[in-house]
Amino acid sequence: MLKVSEIFYSIQGESTTMGLPAVFVRLAGCNLNCTYCDTKYARSGGTKFSIEEILVQVKSFNCNRVTITGGEPLLQEGSAALAQRLIDSGYDVQVETNGSQNINLIPEKARCILDIKTPGSGESDRNDFQNIDRLSAEDEIKFVLTSIDDYVWAKDKISEYSLSGRFEILFSPVSDMLSPAVLAEKILTDNLDVRLHLQLHKIIWPDRERGV
Repeated sequence: MLKVSEIFYSIQGESTTMGLPAVFVRLAGCNLNCTYCDTKYARSGGTKFSIEEILVQVKSFNCNRVTITGGEPLLQEGSAALAQRLIDSGYDVQVETNGSQNINLIPEKARCILDIKTPGSGESDRNDFQNIDRLSAEDEIKFVLTSIDDYVWAKDKISEYSLSGRFEILFSPVSDMLSPAVLAEKILTDNLDVRLHLQLHKIIWPDRERGV
C-alpha cells in the first residue's frame, strides 16, 4: 500500500518532457521542508492505495507517460515496485526525487529527475551527492534557485562534480524570488551549458495549486 496525495492528468511542467501530456502520481510524505515548497499539502496525510488501484486510475487517462512525484516518493518502500509495475505495463516513467534518498531504489528503465538542493532551499545539507554517480546518462539534474548566490553555488557544483556533458542540467528560478531574465543573462554571460527551466504548469494555470 502507498499513501497517495493525488493522481491527475496534466501537461508536464518540468524536466525535458515539459509540454507533453502526462499522468502524475503524487505520493504523500516528505523528509525536507524547503523554503519555497509549493506542495506543502503533500508533506503529510494521503490516502492508501494498492499498486493495482493506482494502475487502474492511471490507465483511465489513456496516456503512456507517468511521473511519480511527491512529497518525496522514495520514502515509501512501495514506490520502486510501483515504478516497475508501470514500466512492465508499457508506460514511460520518470521519478522526481529531492536528492536526499538513495536513487538506486529507482528501476533502471525509469528516468530520474534528481533535485540538488541549493542553500536557499534551507536543506542543502541533506543532499546525498553520492547519487550523482548513481545516475545514468538519461537522467536529469535540477537546481532550484532562489538567488544569484544559489546560481553561483550551483555553478560551482557543476564544476566540482564535472556534471557538464554527463547529464541534462536544469536551472529553475523560484517564482517571485529570482527573475528568469536575470538568470538567463547570467547563464549567457558565463556561457554555462544548462537549460533555463521555467515551471510551465504555473504559467498555464497560475491560480491552481493542485492537479497541475
